Amino acid sequence: MHRRTLFALSLLVLAGSAAAQGYPNKIIKLQVPFAPGGTTDIIARTISDALGKALGQTVVVENKAGGGGIIGANETAKAAPDGYSLGMATVSTTAANPAINPRTPYNPLTDFTPIINIAATPNVIAVHPSFPAKDYKGFLAELKKNPGKYSYSSSGTGGIGHLQTELFKNLSGTFITHIPYRGAGPALNDTVAGQVPMTFDNIPSALPFIQSNRLIPIVVAAPQRLAQFPNVPTFKEVGLEPVNRMAYYGIYGPKGLPKDVVDKINAGVRKALEDPAVKKRIEETGSIIIANTPEQFAAQIKAEFEVYKKVVESANLRLD
Repeated sequence: MHRRTLFALSLLVLAGSAAAQGYPNKIIKLQVPFAPGGTTDIIARTISDALGKALGQTVVVENKAGGGGIIGANETAKAAPDGYSLGMATVSTTAANPAINPRTPYNPLTDFTPIINIAATPNVIAVHPSFPAKDYKGFLAELKKNPGKYSYSSSGTGGIGHLQTELFKNLSGTFITHIPYRGAGPALNDTVAGQVPMTFDNIPSALPFIQSNRLIPIVVAAPQRLAQFPNVPTFKEVGLEPVNRMAYYGIYGPKGLPKDVVDKINAGVRKALEDPAVKKRIEETGSIIIANTPEQFAAQIKAEFEVYKKVVESANLRLD
């Protein structure tokens, strides 16, 4: 019996290796767990064509919004581990949301196969031009003077924008009402239209609106001030270092993805990032290219999840 079991296991390993050698032989789906227009969508669409060329197969981006990214992420977690159903891994889906939402239907550390972190991006609190304050000092004073008067938009309940703003509120002693959306794109649209006075978003999706003066940056989560707006302080500078965390945008698949397939996708993304046009497009958004190993990305996800678990516990944060 023992020999038969070993023989069966050997056959499974050989079958997986053979499948990986023929990978990919059909269209690959790269799922974005948010609506179009946000940073996750921008990064995915920037990398997809070049990745498809590197792998010799079409990579199609699909959007599956809802639940602050949980619905799309759960679909990726439940997909067949064959490399044809991949997902965009974000801080919202692998750390912030699971940390605050006990009903998250997957375990971010065991239900996925991390493949590569494509890029890291700073985050920003930005306000509509009609907001009474145009800098951080005035912004904070206005919020403290009028608790509950203002609201903010985010990419969804439990997402990084939601959790980091709630942490900001907790540390700064302010109160702003949360208005969740099905992604950063819709959240930005309503903020730019003046229906919501402020938003917490990633730089890549917010930047075009800031550059066209339709949004005003107030404070950023970044290692240092950004070249695009050097007069805007970081959260660390204003005494709120716990909020000063960047976001990551990577690719993962369901658990059990064969190592050969993981390595092929990782190498394909690295090759795609060598394309000057792809590299330029990502860096123009204010993002920093990472392109690490699967093991390094897995360690990043674990570390970020633990950080947000501590944030939720220490600040006693709860879902709306």
